[in-house]
Amino acid sequence: TPPPPPPTTLEADRRQRQMCIRDRYTPAALRPSPREGVVGLIVPELDNPIFPKFVQSVEARLLTSGYLCLLCCATRLGATEDDYLDSLVDQRVAGVIVISGRHADVTADHTIYDHILERGIALVTVNSAMPGSVVAAVSTDDRHATMAAYRHLSHLGHERIGLLTGPDCYTPVLRKIEGFRKAAAEVGVHGVDDLIVETIFTLDGGYAGAQRLIGAGVTGIVAASDMMALGAIRAARDRGLAVPDDVSVVGFDDTELMRFTDPPLTTVHQPVTRIVDHAVDVLFAQIQGQPYDRAERLLAGELIVRGTTARAPAIATSTPPHEYVDQDQPVGPAASRDAAGSAR
Repeated sequence: TPPPPPPTTLEADRRQRQMCIRDRYTPAALRPSPREGVVGLIVPELDNPIFPKFVQSVEARLLTSGYLCLLCCATRLGATEDDYLDSLVDQRVAGVIVISGRHADVTADHTIYDHILERGIALVTVNSAMPGSVVAAVSTDDRHATMAAYRHLSHLGHERIGLLTGPDCYTPVLRKIEGFRKAAAEVGVHGVDDLIVETIFTLDGGYAGAQRLIGAGVTGIVAASDMMALGAIRAARDRGLAVPDDVSVVGFDDTELMRFTDPPLTTVHQPVTRIVDHAVDVLFAQIQGQPYDRAERLLAGELIVRGTTARAPAIATSTPPHEYVDQDQPVGPAASRDAAGSAR
């Protein structure tokens, strides 16, 4: 039987179009021009005020350099981070910054980030690096920040101190737990796992977790976020306890409203502006084809002492109030120092 005749040009074009549709492939000549002036920014939520603070800082920094910020909020009820990353690839953005995303989950599949780099799109993650990954990252030094909070409460005479944090599948949580244990060991306190409560990073999560800690007899609470700290304060008050006279609470983030809570919240200040500056600098270096440091940059936080921490109740009546200034983690603006390191 003779072979079939070769397809005509029209038939070949038809088959090619069908293959393109089937494989969702767009020929290079038909693709939109690269959006070289657009950077995608992915955050997990906007309810926690620390994320709008990051968004504003990133947007301001990009605008000064002539770039547009395309915000993507990967909430539990809406589009996922993968959905947004796929869309940003289709849009051919110049770069992507991911804050507190899948990269922070040590149990998650991180291959999608490799695909972003393979497409030639610049990428930086914030609040955790990925073990073995070449993706650049910048984070607050969670270990030392938690140690500073614990030391502050310990120097105020608190002996039973608890930690409110999120699920331990996240790198920032693991680092906070590590710092908490290390600071406790410094003052001879071991076996603190019963004083570590994993919950969710919300007011309700802080409230529920604090109920457990207060029930366990703690007089000092280190919370992994300001929202959790506010929930803890409410839990203490609902038990008829006063903050800070009966229970002291330290938060983490230091968003603008924390200066105006009643009492003003003692908390660890995240160096958002410096984190964003480093992230954008590294992103621009990638976009421009310049060398850049792929190692995770850890930036020190500041312990901001306000009104939710005081002397432990057992000694408060016999000892005058004392304001503790941590020598290793300075209090105040002078605390801005970098600590190079890795998540591994």
